[in-house]
Amino acid sequence: MSEEKRLKIAIQKSGRLADMSLQLLEKCGIFLEKSRDQLLCRAQNFPLDIFLVRDDDIPAFLSTDVCQLGILGQNALLEKQALGNGKFNGLKQLLPLGYGKCRLSIAVPHDFTYDSITSLKGKVIATSYKGLLSQYLAKQNIKADIVTMEGAVEVAPRTHLADVICDLVSTGNTLTSNGLAEKDVILHSQAVLATNQIMDLEIKLLADKITSRIKAVLRAENSRYIMLNSPTDSLEAIKAVLPGSQSPTVMPLQGRDDMVAVHAVCEEGVFWDTMEELKANGAKSILVVPIEKMLD
Repeated sequence: MSEEKRLKIAIQKSGRLADMSLQLLEKCGIFLEKSRDQLLCRAQNFPLDIFLVRDDDIPAFLSTDVCQLGILGQNALLEKQALGNGKFNGLKQLLPLGYGKCRLSIAVPHDFTYDSITSLKGKVIATSYKGLLSQYLAKQNIKADIVTMEGAVEVAPRTHLADVICDLVSTGNTLTSNGLAEKDVILHSQAVLATNQIMDLEIKLLADKITSRIKAVLRAENSRYIMLNSPTDSLEAIKAVLPGSQSPTVMPLQGRDDMVAVHAVCEEGVFWDTMEELKANGAKSILVVPIEKMLD
């Protein structure tokens, strides 16, 4: 009897990105059995194994086909591809996941005169992202020295290791506390679902199924189901206000010739001003509810 084939996916082993990635898989209906060492999780109800590894190691797990899918920061994937050895060129991004958002930016001390990117000519830049920074400087025709650091990049100017830095920024609080000001953004990043060139057809079908579920979860999270009653003579105006709704369902109200019920899936934000505009156009009994699952 042949052994069951199992899809393997790599995610970050700790931190907020890890927590949100596990939550995403659980929303896809994957029930996980965690191991004692927390390096491997097996799904109980789907042929799937999850490897918990360092974010920077996920591209290697994909390129060697240890795993076929990976959830990682876009910055980590692009940095590996930017280093230029070609090992990771076969990896591709399938989906942006909408969380883990950050940016790779140039930041300078407050006493550093920065007019534009040309201010970096001949300067020393500390970074953990030599590949992406080198690409950016080459495109801007800027020659500068790059000092590679594995961590604590923000202290480089204070310790005279570098004039400025290029580092990941989320809130900007770390830069502020170290006397640095953000100037140019090199890359906007977020968590992405990435894959290699899956050759096994059975594994490919499993990967497609998981990808489809993730798409459905993301679509549901960004959508709302809205129900309201509309005067018949205001229906077109109300339909025009509904955000991201293509074909709302319109149903007659029992005993009313002048009112109809409108139900719609809105794939954009439904905010208070949207509801107030609907009300101003005659809508009554407006109800907005979240969607747990949605599959085309």
